[in-house]
Amino acid sequence: MALETRNFIAGEWQDGAATIENRNPSDLSDVIGAFAQANEAQLDQALTAAHRAQVEWGATGPQKRHDVLMAIGTELMARADEIGTLVAREEGKPVAEGRGEVYRAGQFFTYFAAEALRQLGQTADSVRPDIEIDVRREPVGVVAIISPWNFPVATPAWKIAPALAFGNAVIWKPANQTPASAVALTQIIAKQDLPRGLFNLVMGPGRAIGQALSESAAVDAISFTGSVPVGRGIAAAAIPNMTKLQMEMGSKNPMVIMEDCDLDLAVAHSVNAGFGGTGQKCTAASRLVVHERIHDAFVERLVAAAQALKVGHALEEGTQIGPVVSADQLSANLDYIETGKQEGAELLCGGTRLERATEGHFMAPAVFAGTRNDMRINREEMFAPITCVIKAGSYDEALHIANDTEFGLTAGIMTRDLARATHFRRNARAGCVMVNLPTAGTDYHVPFGGRGASSYGPREQGRYAEEFYTIVKTSYIHSGAPA
Repeated sequence: MALETRNFIAGEWQDGAATIENRNPSDLSDVIGAFAQANEAQLDQALTAAHRAQVEWGATGPQKRHDVLMAIGTELMARADEIGTLVAREEGKPVAEGRGEVYRAGQFFTYFAAEALRQLGQTADSVRPDIEIDVRREPVGVVAIISPWNFPVATPAWKIAPALAFGNAVIWKPANQTPASAVALTQIIAKQDLPRGLFNLVMGPGRAIGQALSESAAVDAISFTGSVPVGRGIAAAAIPNMTKLQMEMGSKNPMVIMEDCDLDLAVAHSVNAGFGGTGQKCTAASRLVVHERIHDAFVERLVAAAQALKVGHALEEGTQIGPVVSADQLSANLDYIETGKQEGAELLCGGTRLERATEGHFMAPAVFAGTRNDMRINREEMFAPITCVIKAGSYDEALHIANDTEFGLTAGIMTRDLARATHFRRNARAGCVMVNLPTAGTDYHVPFGGRGASSYGPREQGRYAEEFYTIVKTSYIHSGAPA
């Protein structure tokens, strides 16, 4: 794959005002490339082109939109091995996870290709005589997409695909940690028959490009995935322009482990949810609320399973946990290990930097026990391969602990009791609830999002996506009395 390193603005690949060096977190000697950083003049150029192109695309029929999105999705799925390897090399997730992410990104595009053909309006009779009513959805306009580094292809895919399906133009600012993945996706989109300027890749630091997008009156809507502080900053900057907002932010997801569960399954799902993707998932389970009757047996098996995980180069066969994404992220993770110790938690395993054959940001997965829900390690999103065990004396106490958080993205329970599972599903204060499943892992055809500090605005994914990417128009038509 020929790797482009420039921005894609107004239908052209453009150099930037500066460049950033991108290195493989599994092997710091591996330089992936030097990627362009846009300036505000280029952002203004992208916005101007996007407004012009959106008018044309918004008037384009649904068959054309379907065909474009289907072509993007089909190519992503066909090239999942190739691009997934790039994702693993750049972000640090094991290559199997990278391939799966790219394939799933393709499924988002093919799903929304079909949605482009399902855009139906409604008609009604007025309460007044001789008046008919037409209700339909129209594109919101120019959408700014600000995406994170942990799913550098899938997360932008589930934003870009509905934006295009419903007739909008896109300005995409990806995370600076994963520019190569952004370019790979853009190359596929750029080869489609789209109006010039409809889709723009504008790479740059959040404090410059992200802030300018947030403040711009030329942006009609912003879809953001990232941290709570950044999300609040975007909201503060965007609200003077009444910009439409959709934000997925932090989490502190609980998994409740009840005394009647399948213990082996509970351990397996806890390891999956806690350490998959190096713990760098918004859906990761970093709080394991365990019934006291099985607490010791669960913890013993959890520690053994965590210690058995193979930490290594993301491209090596058999690697289960790759490096964390950057030196800054590793430093923050190790700071949380020290914080947990200082708060009185017992570190049972992991939490140390690991040396491997190549220099990289490797960390042993960590398990804390003896933790309380008021500790910082149980209040703040760490985004790390760290999980914390909290002992509970009853189901009611476990449910209370699970809900005692400012976040509310996912929550899970492991139990054989149907009544208890039903009660938890109805009373867990989370946008997504998992029963006898890991907290991580969602489907692309149903709504995704949380509550509290985890989410703001309409849901993502599935048919619910149209609520954000469209605006409803109600028209009244006087037909006149028959002669």
